[in-house]
Amino acid sequence: MTAVLTIKKRKDFLRVAKQGLKMVTPTLILQAAQSLCGSEQIAKIGFTTTKKLGKAHIRNRARRRLRAVLREHYDRLLPGYEYILIGRYNTADCPYSKLCEDLKWSLKKLNKQFEGKADEQAVPTSSDSTD
Repeated sequence: MTAVLTIKKRKDFLRVAKQGLKMVTPTLILQAAQSLCGSEQIAKIGFTTTKKLGKAHIRNRARRRLRAVLREHYDRLLPGYEYILIGRYNTADCPYSKLCEDLKWSLKKLNKQFEGKADEQAVPTSSDSTD
């Protein structure tokens, strides 16, 4: 199994929220941003559930389900990026297949946007003349 680095510090969560991209689905919210350490070859992951979801046992169940879904789709994460999964009001109660489908869709959309940005930065704009 691949090693997983978790995000634990509040400042890292805030940085991803401010600088990164976000995808919202009915069952979860996925935020992602490029890691500050560009040399890292592993993705970092963070999980969040708020008190709006309910009591502690409901928040814990939502986090457990988010971890389980991400474990199945870990191979879709881009190395060198940080991902935050945020539980929504129905994360703890929705069908597991719906949760998997939403995460897969969100990862596909975000990764496509990140790859597009990487392609734009990699294309050199040649303003040199050969005169």
